[in-house]
Amino acid sequence: MPYRPPAQHAITPQGRGRFPGFDVLDQVHVWDDVTAGVVLARLALPNMLSFFTAHEVGIAAPMLDLLLAQDAEPRVPVLALIDSRLATAETDGWHYDDLPEDGQAWRETLKHLDDDARARHGAGYAELDVADQARLLQDVQDLADRHDSWHQMSAKHVWSLWTRYAIAAFYSHPWAWNEIGFSGPAYPRGYLNPGINTREKWEVPDHDETDPVPFARRVERARKADDDLSGGDPDE
Repeated sequence: MPYRPPAQHAITPQGRGRFPGFDVLDQVHVWDDVTAGVVLARLALPNMLSFFTAHEVGIAAPMLDLLLAQDAEPRVPVLALIDSRLATAETDGWHYDDLPEDGQAWRETLKHLDDDARARHGAGYAELDVADQARLLQDVQDLADRHDSWHQMSAKHVWSLWTRYAIAAFYSHPWAWNEIGFSGPAYPRGYLNPGINTREKWEVPDHDETDPVPFARRVERARKADDDLSGGDPDE
């Protein structure tokens, strides 16, 4: 069994979980050793990045924070998880025909995002305030929604690249599992109480009765209806 220090606990990112008192690492002892080793390794990522340059980190870090609404500590180390994947060419096994291989696609799209910042604001993406960073990122999503191109690439495919890696990294980490009350791999323990609103003895009830889905839909409708969000035509 991989070693887990007694004081090591999973942290809920930014303290925004809906399952107070739940700690996914309490379940490590029921996971098989290989799985436990893989999961615990995600808590001890190296401090030095291997793939992204320092300049690229300045662009990617705030961009990923915006994509995942990670605006305070503690954060899931999404950038480090993506860096680890790209450094070892651990891709999804495919890429869009109109984009380079994923590693190169990340480098090129981060450069384009930085170019947009310099063209619009006269400063690099890392130097902008959060509102301006968000506006530039939103422009890419808006182009993706319209199936338009961005720097001669499919904006939809660029948006897919960014969000696919960001979401996979975030939800691979046990801190994110804490946030959603997921108790980790079912093998070999299994589940005994399947069904709607049923819980296993190790699970914790949701302490927030508000369904987040309708709120998210309202936000998305507002985003699409906000024709004036950019304060003008981004192409002017």
